[in-house]
Amino acid sequence: MKLGAFSVSLNVTDINKSKEFYENLGFQSFGGDISQNWLILKNENCIIGLFQGMFEKNILTFNPGWNENAENIESFTDVRELQKQLKEKGINMLSEPIESNEGPAHFIIEDPDGNQILVDQHR
Repeated sequence: MKLGAFSVSLNVTDINKSKEFYENLGFQSFGGDISQNWLILKNENCIIGLFQGMFEKNILTFNPGWNENAENIESFTDVRELQKQLKEKGINMLSEPIESNEGPAHFIIEDPDGNQILVDQHR
């Protein structure tokens, strides 16, 4: 099962302080808009999203169809197919993709300890 590029989406209370902290660890801005309270930081292949006031918990994020540079990859498993495979394995969906055959969509699942996992396809 190919889930795509991996990142951690962090719920932060002060995005500017968090940005400074992670920059001190060697992360550099990669995307996002700090004026909208979200920022993507990268250190080699490690990606962290900082999100202030957008969700309650930290989230593990996978992006089918992208590599770690947010570039399209040729071959990938569509998010709707991933959802189908996981449902067949008995994994409960907290949210499900829209009912379309292609394009952007996402779903959310939770691991046994309540950690949320977002599978978010942008293409």
